Amino acid sequence: MSFALVFSGQGMQHPAMLPWLAPDDALVRLTCAQLEVADWRTSLEDSGWAACNRHAQCLLTGLGLAAWQQLATDLPSPAAIAGYSVGELAAFSAAGVFDAATALALARDRAEAMDRCATHTPGGLLAVSGLAMSLLEPLCHATGVAVAIRNGVDSAVIGGPHAALARAESQALQHHAHCTRLKVHVASHTPWMQTAADGFAQTLAPLPLQRPRSPLFSNAADRILDAAQAKAALAAQIAQTVRWDECMDNLAARGVRCVLEVGPGQALARIWNQRYPDIPARACDDFRSAAAVVAWVRSHA
Repeated sequence: MSFALVFSGQGMQHPAMLPWLAPDDALVRLTCAQLEVADWRTSLEDSGWAACNRHAQCLLTGLGLAAWQQLATDLPSPAAIAGYSVGELAAFSAAGVFDAATALALARDRAEAMDRCATHTPGGLLAVSGLAMSLLEPLCHATGVAVAIRNGVDSAVIGGPHAALARAESQALQHHAHCTRLKVHVASHTPWMQTAADGFAQTLAPLPLQRPRSPLFSNAADRILDAAQAKAALAAQIAQTVRWDECMDNLAARGVRCVLEVGPGQALARIWNQRYPDIPARACDDFRSAAAVVAWVRSHA
């Protein structure tokens, strides 16, 4: 049995996500305690609370790991693991680099470092599709933004200060691209986050991380083989382009038979199916029970 495990990033969180997730799970309770909320689903009904960087990063890390722990008892180890943006914290934990409690603490520290950085240069992210990278990259240079995430040949996320992002959106629309503002209030994965990346590197430096137990791939590097590489990659991706296109290629090169996305929405599964139509991908949000998720993976892997 061979499957890849990928963890979603923020922006798609919603109150009905992961409908089968056990509410009395210890990690779910720990996540709620860190966020100081009684019920995360009720909290997500408040759009302002849901869009808060600290809330989203902690919630997705904790719930992603809780969901995977509930599935892992009935599935073998993945052939490859990766996470999208903040999803890397859950991915690295699932691969054995650090435990779930450490992942939650790191999610809080990561978000706070990024929020502090954003107070000096407020910004955001814009998803752009239907525009080739050969056109998007010079557009970014001309308007003063940067490519934050590469998803495919004509699909990316750009980021930067608000005024520059508005200029970039206007020019992209003139090229008949499709543009969507993301529910993120920081210019993640761009040079404007370098101070946050440096601060997070200092947070990671003293931690006794472990080498991955499963093949683990990074947004900022390639395969992660030891603790030193893990620390460098987790810090670097805050201010560098997320190379999700290359990350998917690395997963496919492992010969996986299917891909399971853990987290809210179906964005990663959709991107994967467009790139690799012969290797099916599904998201945990598609299913009404953990047993159904396990059955799908077993039937395809």
